[in-house]
Amino acid sequence: MSGVILRPADLPVKDRGGGIRTTPLVTARVGSRAMLNGITTLDPGAAVPLHTHNCEESVVVLSGQARAHIDGVETDLVAHDTTWIPAGVPHFFRNISDSEPMSILWTYASIDATRTIVATGVTTRIDEERGNG
Repeated sequence: MSGVILRPADLPVKDRGGGIRTTPLVTARVGSRAMLNGITTLDPGAAVPLHTHNCEESVVVLSGQARAHIDGVETDLVAHDTTWIPAGVPHFFRNISDSEPMSILWTYASIDATRTIVATGVTTRIDEERGNG
């Protein structure tokens, strides 16, 4: 079986408001596990709200500068820095640049990933946010 090439410019962009846009990329199976990944771009000063997931998440900063808050610990990240966040750990990312957007590549360890916003307790499935569910 051959692979599939998906280019972000050819995919729909989900405007999440507040200067945050997400481009879903691909769902992949690795053995018995399935992963979901995509790219989120944050305008200067924009932040993803404090949230948790029901599965592990890895994040790679593709471009720009981010301030990560993971389980109450604050860390600055630059392009190519990578994080891993266990399931259930509260976290968020903020673009700390005054002028440049930042992009992160995220991968969830499940295609059934959910996001729960800490402030509201509202949980949504990531695939529903992608418009696929």
